[in-house]
Amino acid sequence: MTREATAKRYPFEPDYAVAPGRTLQETIDALGMDQRDLATRTGLSPKHINQIIQGIAPITHETAIGLEKVTGVPARMWNNLEVNYREQLAKLAERKRLENELAWLKKVPTAELVKRKKIEKQRDRVLTLRSVLGFFGVADVDAWKNVWLSPAVVYRKSSVFLGKPEAMAAWLRLGELEARAVPHHPFDRAKFRAVLDEIRGFTVEQPEVFVPKMKALCEGAGVAVVLVPEIKNVPVSGATRWLTSEKAMIQLSLRYKTNDQFWFTFFHEAGHILLGGKKEAFIDLNHEKGPAEEEADRFAANLLIPPGKSTELTQLKSAQAVKSFAESMGIAPGIVVGRLQHEKIVGYNQLNGLKVRYQWAK
Repeated sequence: MTREATAKRYPFEPDYAVAPGRTLQETIDALGMDQRDLATRTGLSPKHINQIIQGIAPITHETAIGLEKVTGVPARMWNNLEVNYREQLAKLAERKRLENELAWLKKVPTAELVKRKKIEKQRDRVLTLRSVLGFFGVADVDAWKNVWLSPAVVYRKSSVFLGKPEAMAAWLRLGELEARAVPHHPFDRAKFRAVLDEIRGFTVEQPEVFVPKMKALCEGAGVAVVLVPEIKNVPVSGATRWLTSEKAMIQLSLRYKTNDQFWFTFFHEAGHILLGGKKEAFIDLNHEKGPAEEEADRFAANLLIPPGKSTELTQLKSAQAVKSFAESMGIAPGIVVGRLQHEKIVGYNQLNGLKVRYQWAK
């Protein structure tokens, strides 16, 4: 294979715009006309014709029809030349605006977005900025700030978001795009609460088994579950938000990679959906403090190990005792270990062999 065949091809972005008047001048030159002759034949003023030639005045649809009669060149060609010219002028003007916003681009994890094939690698930083704005679904950086940094945006209350807003927004946007593609039924609170009990039993299964089943059950209750690998410098474990009044989203990062953390985070986020309002959204890093977070923590803890059984936890000192208790509860032993460690019944260096580590499929 030749070098030319394997070379990366980059889009060409001309830094100039060719007015349709240039083609018009060449056309009348070939016909032996001058601008005054063309003005007489089209019924337009010589000044107007000169402005069209210079690209100042546009070629309207009516003018294009007149030019077709005079020059024999189809009106659609004149219309297309005009449209292309005005579009290129707009792109050049936009480019100047974007050049003034390139400093913002340094804050965005563009290399990660390229790696995940959400934007194409570009040599031209302006084209990269344009692709990033397209990824976020906004026209410019000011619009991005209005969407993600507005005081009304619920995510602003999270220190996780405020620390690295561009990177955090990129991770959230990845989840949003994936979740919007998930078909769903209208959100049904009672049905979602019921499927959580069924999903609880999946904790003893392997990811390749439980992930599709968990997603399908939640989807049927109006909740899209998406798993999105974390982005560097965005130490987030999960997020919850409402995409519409009838569709909620749970986004998980697999940050901690052990089954106790994964399942607690999932049920914590589920608690936000059931206990919070539809205008609320939550980003979780080590389960930040606050009434809503503590409420979601209690929901997850009580769903995994009912309060009536939690009194038995202090008696679990051996691996075998943990296994027996977990089996009686119908949950994975690693989840019990995580609870024991959290409540300081055992140390964080104890019984970790009962936890299962998850990893992203390649």
